[in-house]
Amino acid sequence: MFSKKQNFLIWSILILILIILFLFDIVLGSVRLPFIEVIKLIFTGNTEHPEYATIIYRFRIPKALTALFAGFALSVSGLQMQTVFRNPLAGPYVLGISAGASLGVALLVMGLSTFTVVSQIGVLGNWTIVLAAWLGSGLILFLILIVSIRVRDIMTILILGIMFGSATTAIVSILQYFSNESMLKAFIVWTMGSLGGVSLTQLKVLIPSIIIGLVITFLLIKALNAMLVGENYAKSMGLNVRLSRFLIFFSTSLLAGSITAFCGPIGFIGIAVPHIARIVFKTANHKVLLPGTMLLGGIVLLLSDIISQLPGHERTLPINSITALVGIPVVIWIIIRNQKITSV
Repeated sequence: MFSKKQNFLIWSILILILIILFLFDIVLGSVRLPFIEVIKLIFTGNTEHPEYATIIYRFRIPKALTALFAGFALSVSGLQMQTVFRNPLAGPYVLGISAGASLGVALLVMGLSTFTVVSQIGVLGNWTIVLAAWLGSGLILFLILIVSIRVRDIMTILILGIMFGSATTAIVSILQYFSNESMLKAFIVWTMGSLGGVSLTQLKVLIPSIIIGLVITFLLIKALNAMLVGENYAKSMGLNVRLSRFLIFFSTSLLAGSITAFCGPIGFIGIAVPHIARIVFKTANHKVLLPGTMLLGGIVLLLSDIISQLPGHERTLPINSITALVGIPVVIWIIIRNQKITSV
């Protein structure tokens, strides 16, 4: 465990890297823009090329902000789930939040196509898809909260969450089977995840939602530290376990559910980044780990977004492909490491 000065130094370095990657995410893209012109435009608002302003303000800054806050939200929600369930492979979607959001979008996109002649996803509008995803994830959250009131064992809640997720996935598969080609394609594109489809208007809803979720999480630092040892210990410390669990589930759903609604499901960030933070800071104390995980989440997703853009090329890779390439090696390392510890 590092001293406060060492932790502050690491946080400072991470913030610097975060700022650099944020600027690079704005500068790099399919259309090459002069670095000096971009920096001048960002800090002064003046440019001799109006088309640069359109590209930066309407497309690249919203995308970079989306990547930043998505990284914050997914990594922090993953840390919470790993702490509550004391499971290194728990992620933000372990409660079926992503599956619920997918069900909401699937019912809107593919279910609607069964009864109407809607043939293009653009007819429905982005806000309709967002609301459908929110309602779907909210339904699963509601079921989980009802279960958590009646069930005390945290592992039973984990298993039920996985069952809810599996049930919703099965319904989505049935809808896919009966859906027409155009709507099926639209749904598959949504499941690949995208950071570039969030407008400035939508960011005004997404960012406050993420901030509320993060504030709740920071207020729960003591509860998370107590739960890290076990719920019995947390009760002995005078912690209201049920209320704390409710607030953790709510903040996780708000963080992961909002990102899934606006960006589609983005995998592996929530599982991998908390482990990277533990390696970097060498501690399990959430006072240090929580801000560190948040910063590293923003860094990883900004870097993934830069790579996915294939700077200088017109095509963009699905963000899920890049995050999988980052996250899967970490997950494999966790499994192998745990096997070694168990064998010893």
